[in-house]
Amino acid sequence: MPPSDIVNISRPLTEMARLQPDRAAIIFPQEERSLTFRELDEESDRVAHGLGRIGIGRGMRVALLVPPSPELFSVTFALFKAGAVPVFIDPGIGAANMKGCLAEAEPEAFIGTPKAHLARRLLGWGRGTLRILVTVGGGRLWGGISLAELRKPRGSDPSFTPAETRRDDPAAILFTSGSTGPPKGALYSHGNFAAQVEALRSLYDIRPGEIDLPTFPLFALFAPALGMTAVIPEMDFTRPGAVNPAKIISLIQRYQATTMFGSPALIDRVGRYGASRGSRLPSLARVISAGAPVSATVLERFRGMLNPGAELFTPYGATEALPVCTIGSDEILGETRTVTERGGGVCIGRPAAGVRLEVIRISDEPIAAWDDSLRLPHGEIGELVVQGEQVTRSYFNRPSADLLAKISDPATGRFFHRMGDLGRRDQEGRFWFCGRKSHRVESADGPLFTIPCEAIFNTHPRLFRSALVGVGEPGSQQPVLCVELEPETGGQSKGEQEQIRGELLALGSGHPHTRGITTILFHPAFPVDIRHNAKIFREKLALWAERKLS
Repeated sequence: MPPSDIVNISRPLTEMARLQPDRAAIIFPQEERSLTFRELDEESDRVAHGLGRIGIGRGMRVALLVPPSPELFSVTFALFKAGAVPVFIDPGIGAANMKGCLAEAEPEAFIGTPKAHLARRLLGWGRGTLRILVTVGGGRLWGGISLAELRKPRGSDPSFTPAETRRDDPAAILFTSGSTGPPKGALYSHGNFAAQVEALRSLYDIRPGEIDLPTFPLFALFAPALGMTAVIPEMDFTRPGAVNPAKIISLIQRYQATTMFGSPALIDRVGRYGASRGSRLPSLARVISAGAPVSATVLERFRGMLNPGAELFTPYGATEALPVCTIGSDEILGETRTVTERGGGVCIGRPAAGVRLEVIRISDEPIAAWDDSLRLPHGEIGELVVQGEQVTRSYFNRPSADLLAKISDPATGRFFHRMGDLGRRDQEGRFWFCGRKSHRVESADGPLFTIPCEAIFNTHPRLFRSALVGVGEPGSQQPVLCVELEPETGGQSKGEQEQIRGELLALGSGHPHTRGITTILFHPAFPVDIRHNAKIFREKLALWAERKLS
C-alpha cells in the first residue's frame, strides 16, 4: 500500500513523545497523578502488547467503559495502536439504551471498571457476543483478566509497532447522544480522526506545549494528539450544567490553561459565577463550545473574563461530522447577534478548509444520489448536507439510518452526510443554523423553524430559554411556545406569568414569522440531553404541552 494511505491515529502521540518526552500529557489534579508524553506512549505500548496476548487485535470491536483517568488514555491509545475498534457510549444514556447500543455494536471484548462489569452481568450487556473481559481497577472477580496483569511486561517487550491501518479502516464507534431518536453508532475511520486533529489544529492555531482544560471526556483525547497537556477536572461529566464553577476557574488559573472546551451549559454556569465575582482568566487564548447554540449573552458574559484578543469559538458539527464550520465571539457580538435576535437564525460561520457544505430542499425521504438541482438559492432555508474528510461514512449496523443520512455523490466518488439540521447560506458565504429538521412545526399556515422563532421571544429579559413545539398532526399543528424563566427573576405566580405572557405575545406580534404563535406555556425546567445539558428534548416538551392543553 502507498505510504500516504497508512494512517493510525495513535502516531501523533508517539511523535509528541519524541518531540517533548518530559512534558506532561495528562494531569489529574484531584488524584495528584500525571503522565508525560513519553510515559503515556510507553504505557500504551505495554497495554497494546498485553491486548495482543489475550487476542485483542486489528478490527476487533471493544466496548470501553472507563471514566476519565490515566487508564482511559493509555487503554484508548493502546487500542488504536493495536488496530482494534473501541466502542464509546455515554454512560448517562440509561441502562436500556446502553444495552441496545452494545447489542448493536456486537463487541467481542469488554474493558471496564468493576461497576461497569457489575452492570454488564446484572443487565445482560453484550451477552451474545462478548468473549474477552478486562477489568480496570479490580481483579479476576468479574472474569477475564485485570488491567494490572495485562500490562505486566513479558521479558523485554520492545516498543509496540502500531498496526498499519489504512485511512478508511475502522478506528472507533462513537454513539450519538440520542437527543433526536435512539442513539446510533457513527463508524469512525483512522482518516476521519486524522482529519479532525488537523482541522482543530488549523482552525484554532493550537500548538504543542499548550495547556488544555477539556470538560468532555472524548474531546480530552484530542489533546495528546495535538501536543497539548490535558488537565482533567474533577466533575460529573454527565452533568456539565451542574459543574462547580469555582473549581473550573481555579484549575484554569492554577495551570495557566490556554484552551478550554465546554458545553454551552457549562460555559453559562462558569461565566455567571465568574462575572459575579470579577474573575479574570488571562491565560486563556481560546474557549471552544459545541453541542448546541451559545447565546450572545452567554458569550459576552464569559468573554468579560478574558484578555483582549482571546475569543470564544462555537464550532458547528455533530458526532458524525466535526468540525464543519466555526465562528468566533468577535464576529457574533460585533455583527451577527442582531440578525439572530431579529429571527435570522444562529450564525455558524464558514466551513473549515476542505469541507463542502450545501443547503438542499427539505425532505424526510431518502436521497439516493446527489444532483445539483437539490441545491437551494442563497438565503432560502433548507437542509444542511456536508462532505469532507472528517465526515463519517456510515453508522454501524444501521443500514436504514444510512439510507436516510447519506447521499452518494457519483461525480466525485464521495458522499454527503445529511446533518438533520436546517439552515441557510448568506451572500458572504456564512451559514446560519435554523433548528433541527425533525423539530420544525408544520402548521396550517406553513412551516415554522425553531431557532428563528425562539430568538424573537428570547430577547425578553426574564426568559432563560424557550422552545417551539407542535401539537397535533403535521400540516395542521398548533404552534406552542414553551418557556423557562431565569431562576433568579421569579415569575412563578399566576399574575407574573400573565404579565410575561402578554409581553411575549407583543414581541411575537411584531414579526411575520412569529405572529401566529399565540399559545405560551411555562415550564419549570426543560428536559435536556445528557452529553451537553444544552440540547432541549423538544419531543418530550411536545408531549408535555399536549397534556397541558388537553
